[in-house]
Amino acid sequence: MDSTTCEENLTSFLMFYFGYIILYVYNIPRSIDSLISECFSVGNLLFLAVVSHFGARLHRPRLIGMGCFLMAIGSALTGLPHFFMRLYEYDTVIQGLLNKTVSISPCQYSTVPNNYSNAHIQSSNNTGTDCVKDTGSSMWIYVFLGNALRGIGETPITPLGISYIDDFAKAENSAFYISCLQTITLLGPMFGFLLGSMCANLYVDIGFVSVDSLTITPQDARWVGAWWLGFFVSSAILVLAGVPFWFLPRSLPRQGEEGNENFNVDQGNKEQSVLPNTHSVKLANIAKGFLPSLKRLLCTPAYFLLLCGIVLKFSSFIGLLTFKAKYMEQQFGQSASRANFLIGVLILPVVAVGIFLGGLLMKRYKLSVVAGAQLSFITSFTAFLLLLFHFSTKCDNLPVAGLTVSYNGTPEISHDEHSLMSQCNQDCSCSTSEWDPVCSDSGITYMSPCLAGCTTFTGKGKNTVFHNCSCVLTPSPVEGSRSVSLGQCPRGPRCTWSFTSYMAVTVLSSFINSLGTTPGYMITIRCITPELKSLALGIQTLVMRTLGGIPAPVYFGALIDSTCLKWRVKSCGGRGACRMYDSNMYRVIFLSLTTCLSGCSYFFIIAVIVLLRKQFRKEEVKALQQTSPEMCHPD
Repeated sequence: MDSTTCEENLTSFLMFYFGYIILYVYNIPRSIDSLISECFSVGNLLFLAVVSHFGARLHRPRLIGMGCFLMAIGSALTGLPHFFMRLYEYDTVIQGLLNKTVSISPCQYSTVPNNYSNAHIQSSNNTGTDCVKDTGSSMWIYVFLGNALRGIGETPITPLGISYIDDFAKAENSAFYISCLQTITLLGPMFGFLLGSMCANLYVDIGFVSVDSLTITPQDARWVGAWWLGFFVSSAILVLAGVPFWFLPRSLPRQGEEGNENFNVDQGNKEQSVLPNTHSVKLANIAKGFLPSLKRLLCTPAYFLLLCGIVLKFSSFIGLLTFKAKYMEQQFGQSASRANFLIGVLILPVVAVGIFLGGLLMKRYKLSVVAGAQLSFITSFTAFLLLLFHFSTKCDNLPVAGLTVSYNGTPEISHDEHSLMSQCNQDCSCSTSEWDPVCSDSGITYMSPCLAGCTTFTGKGKNTVFHNCSCVLTPSPVEGSRSVSLGQCPRGPRCTWSFTSYMAVTVLSSFINSLGTTPGYMITIRCITPELKSLALGIQTLVMRTLGGIPAPVYFGALIDSTCLKWRVKSCGGRGACRMYDSNMYRVIFLSLTTCLSGCSYFFIIAVIVLLRKQFRKEEVKALQQTSPEMCHPD
């Protein structure tokens, strides 16, 4: 069970990590973009409620094993299109630099000298052969089918696996076992981030293209890593993880009753023997009880309010998870691989330790459901308050001429394409749609050598340096000071300090929040009658993903896209990925949306705690009334 949930999360996080790269490589239109992003959840939701209800009465381990094999097939399908694609060609202004060193001028005048004939400016608005239908235009079907199969295969793991553990564990040990499961489950995201970070540092066509011939680095927005490699690794591990489930028994003896081998524990029933091993399950009888069970479940006030709070909290979490790495890139200048490496190495291990300690606290002090709910609320709200410090940890916008600063160096945000041109480059035939950034000694980044007004260059590949750049600001006319090098300028030391503070607060808040994860999870299991346990977990997952997991990336992405300063222009004129954001507005929108969703969820959690207090107080009074006559009239 541990290995399966671990590998399932590994594949999911790889999809989170490389999803935008897949869309970029396959040149997928936005209408299909949303379809691919949601097909995992759709495939999962179509079967989740049915599997949760019917699977609870069937052979749960084998259903989980079948799910593993489906996820393995889906993961392999997702990576397969890479081998049907032509080699990746990134956008670049000077094509001649890719092949050999020639004496050319990046600043193309209306009259081009003869010795400039070996180079040309590659326009983004071609309407010729570049607009022929790409071979990758239909490859999205493989990704769609792969995601859908992964969604279907993941269906039985959480509801059937958790209930399988809880049914055969003592009540005081159940929370501890589930915390151990959730702790090991986090190894999946951790390895997913680490594997994704490793693959992102490898060029997509590794083995077919010489890395020395590239003019971009992993820090460049045009870099595409070996996204396909991780999916094949994940597929192989999923196959291995699914094999042991075919050899597990349909049921296990409850702790303390190992000697009783003639009876099974019926799903969700904590009383002793219910069904003999020879009992045959009739699907028709199970189907009749589905709608009444669903009605009973949704009419439980504590469970319904808990669902509302979970949807808001999960929406905040999904938005944070989806765009956290990009936030670290845009706000602090970290590369995608480094951002995800830090998440996998620093944050997830701390969360795993916190979840384990939370389960240990439940076991050590035998916390009741109400006490567990209070612990979960306190830890979550404390972490929420700590996250508010993120508003003060920031870096200024990267100085880019024509976007965040003027060509004179004055800070100003501009969405106007005409601001990219200036007197220093007006005689150059520059394209304002290209993105081939270069960095000057003054710390200002220019969108291309042409827009920097450069006339000569030396070197080759990543070591190319452009000289005599008329737009570069210099304090004094020193020889060589009007040069620029490939790539964006690095952030200053102040930004490094801000990033360190950001990571420290993130690690601390993640640890505190994770302490209440297991106690909070136990609320779902204990606030409803035992026979509805699997269905409750399944419906919770269904609602979380339908109302939280599917729409959250859409509206998070739409609001974040509103802060984009420079969009990529596709070869046929369409809008591509964002090259650069207004980092200040990105921070405000991203953090405000995350904190607002989390903050609203606490109103529902408080209401759940109040209802649980009343519910368990009544049960305690009823138990006392039942035991009082026995104490007064002993046998």
